[in-house]
Amino acid sequence: MPELVFFSGTMDCGKSTLALQIQHNRSARGLQGMIYTRDDRAGEGKLSSRLGLATEAVEVADDLDFYDHVVQALTAGGRVDYVIVDEAQFLTPPQIDQLARVVDDLELDVFAFGITTDFRSKLFPGSQRLVELADRVEVLQVEALCWCGARATHNARTVGGEMVVEGAQVVVGDVNRPESEVGYEVLCRRHHRRRMTAAGARAAALSPDVLPVD
Repeated sequence: MPELVFFSGTMDCGKSTLALQIQHNRSARGLQGMIYTRDDRAGEGKLSSRLGLATEAVEVADDLDFYDHVVQALTAGGRVDYVIVDEAQFLTPPQIDQLARVVDDLELDVFAFGITTDFRSKLFPGSQRLVELADRVEVLQVEALCWCGARATHNARTVGGEMVVEGAQVVVGDVNRPESEVGYEVLCRRHHRRRMTAAGARAAALSPDVLPVD
């Protein structure tokens, strides 16, 4: 039976790499899929991995109707065996409903990839709707690590190396950006709660007067 599957995890845990692997495995068997993404690090119309892999994709806007888009492709004589959607956290709840309709009415597998919570530990609306509707939610097993070595469970937004907890929910950025830029860092819950980034930890290590703060 076709399924809507949500692959979730923190940033830097290999979601886009898995999306590309699924696409590769199916294309190697002669299957053809439609690939969508939004605000990828490589630019518009790209699905890319930090490992350097990339493929062309349809750039999603708020007004794109997934069901209509797939139906139009089929009506035009195209072949669609499955659908892959990366950066699914940025989708609107109605778009998640459309993906569920692709599964139920067109009987196609849909594989959605995204992070669950934002830099404030709040659910993205798209991710929330995926959790509500998906046939399966798979947490990726490739663990991203906090700077302390513990399993990273939270995404932090940084400016100048310091964690920030206010601002727009969506600001495009990536991990391993220069500290002077808006970037992201994955942290364990303890250090996300303490707002202690890798840069902050280095600064604390240089000061003999700093005590742990709850």
